[in-house]
Amino acid sequence: MRHILSSWRARELVVIGVFAAASKVSTLLIALAGGGMNPLSLMGKNLVFTTLLVVMLCKVRRPGTIFLFTVINVIVSMLLLGANVTLLPPMLVGALAAEAVMWPGREAEGVWNGVLGAATFDAVSKLLSLGVSWMFMRENPAMMIMVVPFVAVGYLGSVGGLFSGVKAVKELRHAGIIRQ
Repeated sequence: MRHILSSWRARELVVIGVFAAASKVSTLLIALAGGGMNPLSLMGKNLVFTTLLVVMLCKVRRPGTIFLFTVINVIVSMLLLGANVTLLPPMLVGALAAEAVMWPGREAEGVWNGVLGAATFDAVSKLLSLGVSWMFMRENPAMMIMVVPFVAVGYLGSVGGLFSGVKAVKELRHAGIIRQ
């Protein structure tokens, strides 16, 4: 365990922190500019988040990257934005599932391991968030009729973010910013 924690370079930690901050600020700005949680801003918010996640996973290929990114994101959300702590377990489980799926191809070149990790993170965390919502709304299950479409529209944005993440990584490789 000590070896894993000591293997992080300062450059990698800075990249993770910058991407966590950039994703939080950009998604907040998209939500505010879109006038709240309407379908278009919800899709745009998830598109940008997933795009940044794919780029970060291609830039930093260490085990634990997506988990650390998630922890930073949740801490910022809880402290600055007042996010609910009930979203913490689904996001952490989603991050652990993404780490497990990405483990075999961690050193492989290409963008597909990052795409696989981002897709796993998005799917697992959104499904588990629906489960948490159902658990809290089981007194009135008809409320889930309003929640599921919002999550589905947001997930469409996440799927679009996978494609735009691949394009962004290609361009950043061409520019020499991502070297692997």
